Amino acid sequence: MARVDYPDLKNLPSDTLALVQRLPPLNVFRMLGHAPQSVEPFIRFGNSLLVKGKLDPVLREMAIVRVGILSNASYEVHQHTIISRDLGMAEEKITALSIGPSAAVFTEVEKAVLAFTDDQVANARASDATFQAVCAFLQIEQVAELTLTIGFYMMVSRFLETFGVDIEKDLNRSLDLSLTNVPKNN
Repeated sequence: MARVDYPDLKNLPSDTLALVQRLPPLNVFRMLGHAPQSVEPFIRFGNSLLVKGKLDPVLREMAIVRVGILSNASYEVHQHTIISRDLGMAEEKITALSIGPSAAVFTEVEKAVLAFTDDQVANARASDATFQAVCAFLQIEQVAELTLTIGFYMMVSRFLETFGVDIEKDLNRSLDLSLTNVPKNN
């Protein structure tokens, strides 16, 4: 249960309200209304990672769900498990994300991504060995994107848990997260 009331979105600045109304009806976006100046940058940065990145979407979602698990962020795990299924991630891999990189079901690249995720969540600076292992499979641009994704979803998980954002009871379906209808800054 949320620790504070969700803000009345009608009180948001008109441009922020217009943006929020274009988004899926998620409680995370509603709760962000308590920081209206941050809604647009939050959405744009998340969109850059979810839609515009070069990192394989399945690897991205593995990292995001793993961050949620390590952060005890049930909302994050719930939402990104849906996205993982939509991407076609095997159910045994989704289940094994709670075990982590040692699970036998993962490929070597998946293990490297998950080990890197675990190391970053625990230590901020991944060890040289973990960094080199992930660099053996991914281009440096993808490693940079993975690092940003892990950090962003650590922040999201902390926001969700601090405010106790509720999982939507009536929204257990696929979501269009392309955010292609989000207007660009001039």
